[in-house]
Amino acid sequence: MTMFRQGRGTNDSGPAPEALRLVGVSKTYGVGESAVTALDGVTLALARGTFTAVMGPSGSGKSTLLQCAAGLERPDSGIVMVDGTELTGGGEAELTKFRRGRIGFVFQQYDLLPTLTVAQNTVLPLKLARRRVDRARAREILTSVGLGDRLGHLPDQLSGGQRQRVAIARALVAEPRVIFADEPTGALDTRSAREVLGLLRQAVRAHGRTVVMVTHDPLAASYADSVVFLADGRRAGELHAPTVDTVAKRLAHLGDDALLGV
Repeated sequence: MTMFRQGRGTNDSGPAPEALRLVGVSKTYGVGESAVTALDGVTLALARGTFTAVMGPSGSGKSTLLQCAAGLERPDSGIVMVDGTELTGGGEAELTKFRRGRIGFVFQQYDLLPTLTVAQNTVLPLKLARRRVDRARAREILTSVGLGDRLGHLPDQLSGGQRQRVAIARALVAEPRVIFADEPTGALDTRSAREVLGLLRQAVRAHGRTVVMVTHDPLAASYADSVVFLADGRRAGELHAPTVDTVAKRLAHLGDDALLGV
């Protein structure tokens, strides 16, 4: 059985108009009285070439949304489409191959291998996918994120901000259609956080990528084109052209918005 149903967005036909679409996605953990509904019929569509932040209080479902959207977890029901391809059924091997080809990841804790150099960590996704390693291209990307003079360094020789830059370069080198970032500035100081957020925005503006970022920080969200709010596993509003103040204000009233279905 083929794992994916493909729409217009395939590697042969170019990117789909929508980078990400979720239709009625639900996810519950546990059974019986201990069951917790993390996502409750979430529907969402994001155009390619956009930067979207996902926010909400603890337990709102934002991390689960990212996990399901990225194919790291399977929803109990609903449809997930990435780059025009529906992720349904099939086996883990096919899903892994799809992720390596079209999805990039940036996590809070960097996920760099300590025994590999900056350059080696950056090209690792290409090697895992058995794709040709263009070392000149990797150097170009590392230079663009300010690490052109750190190619031979190990992760423990870098600052937290520099490690996160390596993670961004690693995400970019495979030329993914969508980059999912989970609290990418959570472990950084304010200056490093601003630099990392600027690089994510540059990935959208200069490289045409689509970035979906889970964050709790209004400053981080202000770098996005729009913010999607979640509460109790459901959509609880959206904010375009966000600023730190407008995001903070919306978060403060999120409970009321969720009750009103805004």
